[in-house]
Amino acid sequence: MEKPFRPNPKSFKKTFCVFHEENSKAIEKLPVQYESKSGSSYYYTKNGMYRLSNHWGRLANSKWRLEPLEPETESKTKLGFAAWDQFYPDNAEEELYYIEARYEQKTVNYQHRNNPNYDKKAVLRTSFETTKRIKQIRNLLNLTSWAKYFDYDDLDVLRRQIIEELIYTNKTLDEIKREI
Repeated sequence: MEKPFRPNPKSFKKTFCVFHEENSKAIEKLPVQYESKSGSSYYYTKNGMYRLSNHWGRLANSKWRLEPLEPETESKTKLGFAAWDQFYPDNAEEELYYIEARYEQKTVNYQHRNNPNYDKKAVLRTSFETTKRIKQIRNLLNLTSWAKYFDYDDLDVLRRQIIEELIYTNKTLDEIKREI
């Protein structure tokens, strides 16, 4: 019988990772190799880790996000998978994160600079600066009250213009609004 693969538990401390939701059939024949105090189950393979959990986001000293299946599943408990090379270092001091907006879905998220999809155009920021900008972008995407001070033909075009400036420059939101 093959010996189960077990990574060093310390290798997950202070990491950022984006898991991708999987169908629960992916772990049917895998043994649970670790169960956390909060009830999350972990399944390790040579390719990566499966995590079955009802909570995602900030976990102790790490940031692990789940990209849901489309269409989204009803269950609160979700299975995510991440390859070992998708765990990136995290800390509060370095400019490690960039922002991505999905205008059609009206969503915004952050990604790590080590992500192979990073185009090196979006400004890198610390986690605190990134969180602040994301909050501003979410307000722009979901509210309309801020737009009453502008003369515009298409609200979606105005939103995109402001959000692109927030992602690709170091200008403050007030500076951007004044320039428009």
